[in-house]
Amino acid sequence: MNAEIISVGSELLLGQIVNTNATFLSKELAELGIDVYYQTTVGDNEQRLYETLKQAHSRADLLIITGGLGPTKDDLTKETVALFVGEELTYHEESLRSIEGYFQRRKREMTPNNRKQALIVRGSTALSNHFGMAPGMVVSYENKAIVLLPGPPKEMKPMFKNELVPHLTKLLGEQVSSITSRVLRFFNIGESQLETELMDILEAQSNPTIAPLASDGEVTLRLTVKHPSEAERLRLLDETEEQITKRVGAYLYGYGETTLFEQLFLQLRQKGCTIATAESFTGGKFSAALTSFSGSSEIFRGGTVSYATDVKEKVLGVSKRVIDEYGVISHHCANEMATCAKETYQADIAISFTGVAGPNPQEGKEPGTVYISIAGFATSPLSFELLLGGGREAVRERAMKYGCFYLLNELKRWNKSE
Repeated sequence: MNAEIISVGSELLLGQIVNTNATFLSKELAELGIDVYYQTTVGDNEQRLYETLKQAHSRADLLIITGGLGPTKDDLTKETVALFVGEELTYHEESLRSIEGYFQRRKREMTPNNRKQALIVRGSTALSNHFGMAPGMVVSYENKAIVLLPGPPKEMKPMFKNELVPHLTKLLGEQVSSITSRVLRFFNIGESQLETELMDILEAQSNPTIAPLASDGEVTLRLTVKHPSEAERLRLLDETEEQITKRVGAYLYGYGETTLFEQLFLQLRQKGCTIATAESFTGGKFSAALTSFSGSSEIFRGGTVSYATDVKEKVLGVSKRVIDEYGVISHHCANEMATCAKETYQADIAISFTGVAGPNPQEGKEPGTVYISIAGFATSPLSFELLLGGGREAVRERAMKYGCFYLLNELKRWNKSE
């Protein structure tokens, strides 16, 4: 089965809102083994929506339309679909009662146009909306399915998962249960390098299929396997993953929807390791990200945001000699920042960040110059130098990710009892 996603709404074309619905649906459909070949966005115009439906129906088995189910005149989706399939609209009584009850409970007058939200295409299967008013629906037409879902993500997402997925599972039969995916997450390796390292594996792929995706400083590989036997699916995934990790396993940090910070938090807690921070140009963002997880008090001792030079010296304890001789944008300063933070907060390890976020040079160092130091894993602090591209915020974000990655690599080899 292949699908096409149609997003309805002039606000999408005007750039007033971001089309997160299409992203969500494509991802969820991929998990079901349904290929999405096209995504189309169309404004609130009946003629253009009709032509879009006509084209999509000619090339897809499943059409999923989001938006245009509301009470106003520019909400034209269900009317256009009804015209396209040659059916009338009729009230879905359960939804109508629900809408009327909503206004009664809040002691508000229900304007007549709200009744419009309870209309569905005659003969369609209604999809209950437990987080809004307008029901969704599945319309069967010429052996294909046209699905209408509401536009607001808080309504669309639960309707898709709770109402539509069971319906699609029936349509697909055993095909759904015969598909398994696994996402491998990599850092500190670019998409082009990863492809080069795995070129022969990617060219020979058939089952599992391997789909790379690059984001900011990260690359993911989605492995998708199809086979009736669950045991065989897992074997094929394990076998493919082993081939991949033999070559690029040094860059693998996690699976699924995890993040570098989540993996760092889990590893610190698993090893019973406490951490402290000393941040300059990152402005406390590393500490904030690490303490965003429930239970972070078990591992996070404290941190200092020593943004100004005199704070590095007088509050954190970096020696004046190091500052005068090497500057604050240096390995030496980063090392002392990490060492001082470890001692100040009585932590097992500490990490420091100093650098130039930009846009202007500092101490003769170009924007993107970053020094990261980690104290506690060895007799002397471990020091890392980076030259990162991008704007001010990008440099800060990437530096923090590198800090996580370096910590994860050291934690793999570290035993607190030694």
